[in-house]
Amino acid sequence: MMSWLIFAILSAVSAALVSIFGKIGLQNIDANTATAIRSIIMALFLIGVVSVQGNLGKIPEIIGQRKALLFIVLSGLAGATSWLFYFLALKTGKVSQVGPIDKLSVVIATILAIIFFGEKLSLVNGIGVALIAIGVILTALQ
Repeated sequence: MMSWLIFAILSAVSAALVSIFGKIGLQNIDANTATAIRSIIMALFLIGVVSVQGNLGKIPEIIGQRKALLFIVLSGLAGATSWLFYFLALKTGKVSQVGPIDKLSVVIATILAIIFFGEKLSLVNGIGVALIAIGVILTALQ
């Protein structure tokens, strides 16, 4: 029942490691090329996961659903541009600033979810999102 929370925490830990490993790996190399290599590694890893799960046969089914495929492609393009900008920021910026500022995506995603999906925020959730925004601003100020 709380598996979403466990997965979200694991996602946060993994994302934190992206920053640390990325910053170390970006020394003296092109950020965009590093991002391309990273995406190839991710694709191979995820194809392996799908294969182990026995879900490779579902690929044609997904490709056949035009609307789903369109939004998966758009999501992929948004993710790719996010990685490009993130690695460019990491190349010259501090992880302690780039990482938190990147989390402004939480605030933007929440606002878009309210607008497009009609999601409602409780007072506590709204305060939490506002605190994230304040934290991003404070982090950017140095």
